[in-house]
Amino acid sequence: MITVFGFVGLGLMGGSFAKALRRTMPEAVIYALDSNSAALKEAQEARVIDRGFAPDEADAMLALCGMVFICLYPARTIEFLKARKTAFKAGAVVTDIAGVKTGLLDELPHIVRDDVDFIPGHPMAGSEKEGYAHSSADIFAGRNYIIMPLASNTDAHVRFLKDLITRIGFARIIETDCATHDHKIAFTSQLCHVIACALVDSAEDTGITAFGGGSFEDLTRIAMINAPLWSELFLANKKELLSHITAFEKSLHSVKRMIQDGDNPALQNTLRSAREKRIAMSRTEQKK
Repeated sequence: MITVFGFVGLGLMGGSFAKALRRTMPEAVIYALDSNSAALKEAQEARVIDRGFAPDEADAMLALCGMVFICLYPARTIEFLKARKTAFKAGAVVTDIAGVKTGLLDELPHIVRDDVDFIPGHPMAGSEKEGYAHSSADIFAGRNYIIMPLASNTDAHVRFLKDLITRIGFARIIETDCATHDHKIAFTSQLCHVIACALVDSAEDTGITAFGGGSFEDLTRIAMINAPLWSELFLANKKELLSHITAFEKSLHSVKRMIQDGDNPALQNTLRSAREKRIAMSRTEQKK
């Protein structure tokens, strides 16, 4: 059983994982690597981690860890794996949380050793807030986790990761491949952020919320966005994202035309169809 864990990046997600892991496995040894010394100090004083490592101590930490969570942006994940390829402990299980996978998958043969078991992963959880200060062990409760097992992964390691994911609070684990992940996530996550940002951008003034009744607020919470992260995600997955934007534009244009033409029967049919489709989606959600 793996008892020594390392986190590369101790921000919102890395911090939340470390806190959830500490609560679930209090006996585990937990290390973290981050350039934010204040966050490392806070985590160590709270006994969330046993020791913090500065960036120039990365090799020393990786050599100690049976399992490593890389909690970095997609491009930085690739850069880190490439730069630290020789530092990982032989036999270590390594996973990531990056929101786009196909670029990473293309690079894996060149940046991960054969004696290191890398399992791509993506926790479907987060917050509009950033940094370790906003991390929480409860952020994963009831959420989905997507894993993309590779042919090279051992069954035992995949089972261990899935068990750990479940124990820290995730309600459902979805197994798929990297291409399917990027296509689906472009719709359920990236397109939603594009729409939220575009809706806020189109607002006449910031005082519009005085007329809100909840709809605007619900639709646009995610527009309080981490710009560096999401611009990277949009561009890294632009082929899939653009295809979904095009489909959305087509649907929006169709509704606009019905309104322009005063076509009440067609508009009602479209709204009923959307309602029925969303109810069907809700049934799927309830099967978690």
